[in-house]
Amino acid sequence: MPLRLEEILIAAAMAAMALITFGNVVVRYLTNVSFAFTEEYSVVLMVVVTMIGSSLAVATGRHIRIGVLVDAMSPARWRACEIAALVLVIVCFGILLVHGGRLAWDEYRFEVLSPGLGNPQWLYTGMLPLLSIAVIARAAGRILRLARGEDA
Repeated sequence: MPLRLEEILIAAAMAAMALITFGNVVVRYLTNVSFAFTEEYSVVLMVVVTMIGSSLAVATGRHIRIGVLVDAMSPARWRACEIAALVLVIVCFGILLVHGGRLAWDEYRFEVLSPGLGNPQWLYTGMLPLLSIAVIARAAGRILRLARGEDA
């Protein structure tokens, strides 16, 4: 999947959050009525932005690292540490995938509705395991590139 698609999705989600928030502020200022239900959409969009941003950061090698330690390493040691870090990313997001998937399944099975709008909660919760797959795929792809010596 091209990185440009992830950038477009992040921009669209952030634009939607900005529009929702702006609309809520304008309506509240002009009418003294709040669109409190928009918080549900904003929270889901924040999770989407965070998860897609994580995927993008992993794919481009911009994940969090301690620069002082990394910069002092030889290229071979750096590559080994980078692969080890990406394996840990896969483990972490694998845990999110499993437990987030179980939570979404339980919410689907028990027909849990969201508190503000009454939408099926699993539609929101399902974003976590779905986007965890994207992060795992990006980490696996970067491991392959590092192992072939293509990504430095």
